[in-house]
Amino acid sequence: MVESSRQTMEYHCLPESFSDDFVVECWVWDVNAKSPAVQLSPCRRAVYFHIDPVLQSEGTAGVRGTKGFIHGEHYWEVKFLEPPYGTSVMVGAGTRNAHLHLGNYTFINMLGMDSESWGLSHKGITWHNGHSRQYTEPFYEKATIIGVDLNLCDGTMTFYKNGRNLGVAFTGLNKVGVPLYPIVSSTTAETELQLWMRSCRLMSLQEQCLYTVVQHLIDKVHIDTLPLPAYIRGQLKEFSK
Repeated sequence: MVESSRQTMEYHCLPESFSDDFVVECWVWDVNAKSPAVQLSPCRRAVYFHIDPVLQSEGTAGVRGTKGFIHGEHYWEVKFLEPPYGTSVMVGAGTRNAHLHLGNYTFINMLGMDSESWGLSHKGITWHNGHSRQYTEPFYEKATIIGVDLNLCDGTMTFYKNGRNLGVAFTGLNKVGVPLYPIVSSTTAETELQLWMRSCRLMSLQEQCLYTVVQHLIDKVHIDTLPLPAYIRGQLKEFSK
């Protein structure tokens, strides 16, 4: 697998309904929080599922983002580099306890199978806590971009398709009480997904100050040496991920 120019280019346009106060985030897929059936590109933005030419797919595989969110509003996009097919290719979010691998030929909608995750499948169905509903039309096209707007101020998750708002999918996420991480999953051999836009809206003056400090740090490994309260240093570490 060689990363092509289409996989490494950035996408800079937020949907028209978004305000101008969003800032860029730089999290990637977590090499330490993924299924063994997942491989990541060197930049950790492209993810490849079930690429073993002999085994093909033996279950459901997922990968988590490196940054979890507990406040604010966050928007990210996932591009389908190949047409989705099979039982389930999903985009969504979950806690650190969300499943990232189900083997033994278990092909299911893994995001939303329990209370630890929320997801949208390529068949247009949303899942959470084992319950599903037809949320939008299925999407099978190559280069489809699915956006996720996680608003932890009002507790909603809204999906976008190619920049178009599909409506609120889930509510009550501001009551979860633990960080929520971006997650993608697939049951299908040779699924290829690309992490695209990543951004957040700073909701408070504290968040704006933390973001400004992080942007001016020369070396983030020295956060612990800053003459600041331990709580503030902890917040800076979260913003620097």
